[in-house]
Amino acid sequence: MSIAARLLANRAKLTPAETANVTVDKDLPVPMPDGVVLLADHYAPQGLGDRPTVLIRSVYTDRTKGAMVSRLVAERGFHVVVVSGRGTCGSGGTLTPFVSERDDGLAVLEWLRRQPWFTGELGMVGQSYNGYTQWAIAAGAGPELRAMSTSLIGSNAYDLIYPGGALALELFLGWISMVAHQEKPLPVYLSAVALGGRRRARAARALPLTEADTIAVGAVAPHWRDWLTHPDADDPWWSPGDHSQAVAKVTAPNHLVSGWDDIALPGLVRDYQALREAGREPYLTIGPWRHWDAELSMTALRESLTWLRAHLLHDRNGLRTAPVRIYVRGAEEWRDLPAYPPAAVRPQRFYLHGNGCLGGDLPAGSAPDRYRYDPADPTPAVAGMSRMIGISRKTGESVLAGRDDVLTYTSEPLPADLEVIGVPAAELHVTSSLAHTDFYVRVSDVAPSGTITHVCDALRRFAADRPVDGMAEIELAPVAHRFKRGHRIRVQVASGAYPRWDRNPGTGEPPATVSAMRAADQQIHHDPSRPSAIVLPVT
Repeated sequence: MSIAARLLANRAKLTPAETANVTVDKDLPVPMPDGVVLLADHYAPQGLGDRPTVLIRSVYTDRTKGAMVSRLVAERGFHVVVVSGRGTCGSGGTLTPFVSERDDGLAVLEWLRRQPWFTGELGMVGQSYNGYTQWAIAAGAGPELRAMSTSLIGSNAYDLIYPGGALALELFLGWISMVAHQEKPLPVYLSAVALGGRRRARAARALPLTEADTIAVGAVAPHWRDWLTHPDADDPWWSPGDHSQAVAKVTAPNHLVSGWDDIALPGLVRDYQALREAGREPYLTIGPWRHWDAELSMTALRESLTWLRAHLLHDRNGLRTAPVRIYVRGAEEWRDLPAYPPAAVRPQRFYLHGNGCLGGDLPAGSAPDRYRYDPADPTPAVAGMSRMIGISRKTGESVLAGRDDVLTYTSEPLPADLEVIGVPAAELHVTSSLAHTDFYVRVSDVAPSGTITHVCDALRRFAADRPVDGMAEIELAPVAHRFKRGHRIRVQVASGAYPRWDRNPGTGEPPATVSAMRAADQQIHHDPSRPSAIVLPVT
């Protein structure tokens, strides 16, 4: 074991290695049905007899630059096979993120079955995109699949790329830049990705967005243009990347790991809930982390290995009793639960009032609150699920100061602690001058000192045949938060959070071709017949 590997194992608090003797066969050819050949590396622990296999499939440099993790897993008693996806790290074909992972993954399984060291016992592991590749084949892997751990990801590619129906602009401009430069020397990679925020900021404002890839990356990214050409969730093009309907069919035990500020948390929690509804017993861990935090990666690695050893090697040492462990913000404590959310949770409505107040009583009759959203001067994103690779921009609450395109509603100081655990929602009665528009909702915690802590948010895109007029139901991000006594609950409503989401041009044109923009005049109603509210899951 190298010094770097030993340091990583110590930081992740991994169990001791079973062997330090691991052989590696590199660049093994894995044929696909269409003739494309993927490359795989095989890590084999020596002196332990027959052992199960752990599969890692990736479009990142896990095979070429991230080999340390594969070795650490192998040293703890597993054959490890790490496969590079199409168009990456020497594998043939063209990179087609998300849409080719099922067919390619099933072909990899067929190749595995022909290997003399494969015992018929399989586990899968991986974070972010590498977790998605697990979902792509989990339902079709058969009884050989004995355990998996899908961390930092959900099973539906569309929901990740178009959360709420709007493009996750900032995230995926960063992502295509990262993938395009990941195999280059480190100085080139850092210059293009870590220092490329200004280029991505220019790219984000391009109209149409089709050529934003050439501005951000310096080259055409075909997958970027595919995503822009297919912005609708019901477009059959997305079917190969949507594995959410198959989640309930997966019987392999799964441990899902994420963070409250993880961009992929909503999809991961939906997968967890689908498994529970299907009668499975998944484990869930959610901590106070962002998608790229080292502590989240270390926790996911440790928990995944503990999970694999429990279900593949029958070693339950280190496996906790409670299936759910979450970090409750505000209380600043970890909590073990039988399920998320806990059974004692009940919905509690806080109504928006015309004087900027938020309260438990139905609002009295009053004129609706109004604002104008102009996509030429979009409402900025100031918080929320942190960006993975950000665009250079101002951040913080002061960015919203003086803007008239944000409505704010604040409660009285709370008389007692209020604990919210689950998935909040907004029920807004809205009227828009346009048929194509967005509504964004954010919940914050305001301390007596005036300090504002973000709790959760979401945006939903509307597309109709006539101007929007009715109830806008918006599912917010999952949360576990304690509003302390004396604190106030704040709700903000807007029609954008740019560049986290792309601007809604108001014309109905898809992002691949849009060239004109229209401002939207918005109304939020709060009268007894149309009471807008935020619904919090209160324990």
